[in-house]
Amino acid sequence: MKTDVLVVGAGFSGAVVARQLADEGLQVLVIDKRDHIGGNAHDRSDAHGVLVHPYGPHIFHTNSARIFDYLSQFTEWRPYEHRVLASVDGQLVPLPINIDTVNRLYGMSLDEHTIQAFYDHVREPRDTIATSEDVVVDAVGRDLYAKFFQGYTRKQWGLDPSELSASVAARVPARTNHDDRYFTDRYQAMPRDGYTAMFERLLKHPGIHVEAGVDYFEQRARLLARHVVYTGPIDAYFDHCYGRLPYRSLRFEHQHLAATARYQAVGTVNYPNDHAYTRITEFRHITGQEHAGTSIVREYPQDEGEPYYPVPRPENERLFKRYEALARNEAGTTFVGRLAQYRYYNMDQCVGAALKAAEYVLARLDYRSASSEPTAGRLQAASRQGA
Repeated sequence: MKTDVLVVGAGFSGAVVARQLADEGLQVLVIDKRDHIGGNAHDRSDAHGVLVHPYGPHIFHTNSARIFDYLSQFTEWRPYEHRVLASVDGQLVPLPINIDTVNRLYGMSLDEHTIQAFYDHVREPRDTIATSEDVVVDAVGRDLYAKFFQGYTRKQWGLDPSELSASVAARVPARTNHDDRYFTDRYQAMPRDGYTAMFERLLKHPGIHVEAGVDYFEQRARLLARHVVYTGPIDAYFDHCYGRLPYRSLRFEHQHLAATARYQAVGTVNYPNDHAYTRITEFRHITGQEHAGTSIVREYPQDEGEPYYPVPRPENERLFKRYEALARNEAGTTFVGRLAQYRYYNMDQCVGAALKAAEYVLARLDYRSASSEPTAGRLQAASRQGA
């Protein structure tokens, strides 16, 4: 099959690139090895009619008006501010840590004028902030670190916070006010009809053809394109020639509770120190759906399985840089997305990277005058092993 551009992956990165290129007049084939579009953000009704996220909760938030306005072409929004509680010392307390978290745990009466003095008293200053442990103990001290971060991180990443880059813990800062929202971005909302409906509109274009259930590595000999946009794991593209990049995976345990109006008080409850799972999410909080029952999901992190998260460690970054060097020599392929760029991107960051990638592909193809024969998306670099 011949096309101008082959996009591997129908998640945020692939769908946005495909739409941008199609809007410019290119013919685009989008494939995904799963049997659906939307990547990990895909949502659907479960057997009981409750809209769920099969791959765990996806909460949209961004400070970028450009990205929010871009996606608004394909969806209306339901305003939603995500709230998370953590089960700590027999209590459910707000996360990120705020004034109320500290007061409930320690029986104090701190306010916005005195909370920073508390943090300053308990913190363990670090001259160098290199790891996630450094971030937390430098900000809020050893006890809050143990209560909220150490156990959760060990479950989520299979590593101690002292073994992870600072960027992981920096995503959940401590606060000096009563704000109990998990995110503070300017735009916080959920697609009114769900993510899958938004993806269907993104990909509904006469210049886009979608094939689900297609494995690129099994089918690429027949997938001829002038350019390939690849959103999968970068090490897989190069046959793991330098070794496998570590990715963390998840196992999901979905459960429907009939005739239950509400299972928990907020969308997500974290369990830093109890149970094998990290958190429970109740979807009706997120979607606003009315239903006689409710559906929840428990998340069990694991090493094996579908790759979800790049593991942020210096040695992993060094290995990625070796693959990135190979990717720079792939004139016929553009790499974009969380797995292809080995970055712990949020959804809005995926959209931003995809918009930038589309501009690069257009410039690379110079499509208005290009007339080159299609070539297979198969790697030709001499450095590749096992081809």
